[in-house]
Amino acid sequence: MNIEPLLDALDLQEDAARALADELRTQIDELQDRLREAETHLEYLAITRKTVTALADRLPVQSASPDLPEHPDYPRILTVFNEATGPLRARDVCTSPRPRTAAEEHRRHPRQAETPRQA
Repeated sequence: MNIEPLLDALDLQEDAARALADELRTQIDELQDRLREAETHLEYLAITRKTVTALADRLPVQSASPDLPEHPDYPRILTVFNEATGPLRARDVCTSPRPRTAAEEHRRHPRQAETPRQA
């Protein structure tokens, strides 16, 4: 009985298993590096939280309802922020629809505001 083909097949399987193990070790090393970075970031955030909390304790107590700006668009801007499901840019707030006043509608459609001429 010739055992050489069986040994060759085993060598191929051994090489493939060794290559897979090497690839997995590389992935584990990369994941460990990423884990270390994430844990360091968490430590920094914990330090930041502790610092901010300590500083907040030193600030004077503010009233429950701070004075809101009296700008007419302020409620619309707050609505945009409250309805946002993701990050916002200034352009998103500035281009959001807002109700138009009668004067703005008049400026937008001057011909519609004119009195129709009689024939």
